[in-house]
Amino acid sequence: MLARVLEPEVMDTEEEAADYDAMDHAVVNDAFCTDFLAAVGRETFRGRVLDVGTGTALIPIALCKKQPDVRVVALDLAEHMLARARTNVAAAQLSDRIEVVLRDAKKTGFPAQSFDAVISNSIIHHIPNPADALADMWTLVAEGGVLFVRDLFRPDTGDAIRHLVDTYAPTGDARTNRQRALFEASLRAALNPAEVEAAVTRARITSASVRITSDRHWTLVARRAGA
Repeated sequence: MLARVLEPEVMDTEEEAADYDAMDHAVVNDAFCTDFLAAVGRETFRGRVLDVGTGTALIPIALCKKQPDVRVVALDLAEHMLARARTNVAAAQLSDRIEVVLRDAKKTGFPAQSFDAVISNSIIHHIPNPADALADMWTLVAEGGVLFVRDLFRPDTGDAIRHLVDTYAPTGDARTNRQRALFEASLRAALNPAEVEAAVTRARITSASVRITSDRHWTLVARRAGA
């Protein structure tokens, strides 16, 4: 079984932000939003959402386009990612519904139970002690609210990692080769399923469901009791 190899917690160079923003996330982001809305109830959800580790804000944009009544606070610790996020939000004409903020996923500083939903896609593998971030996210979920977290999981072998990279990351020019390297590094930094379960337990997230939801993703869904 492969050991976890940590990558930098913050991707904060202009080149990294540009490479990330240039990747085609459309299918994965659409699936994330669809699955999230199914978890909260598409017809009834009229909430305030926190997106932890928003990157360039592609998921908040996709979510707002799917659900007209959603408002999102989009959080990240990378200045260059947030610069592109602000540009993307403005281009989508969603600046009135998406607020982009610089904060740390491990300690956001928001008041407890201040969001109807907290979402996060592909930030956990950047964090050395994921239970800390999960615990903070859980404290921010209001009564009756939902925590929805998705990330990569680490395969058991190097061959399995190479297969995923070849399947989902293009080959070609210098940019695509950097994107392949980023994807491989993310897979090696990700938790395996047992580590995800252990982190959820340490974070004391109640009524949590953790499932493998694709050939490379796990998904955590938890609803706080209450109204």
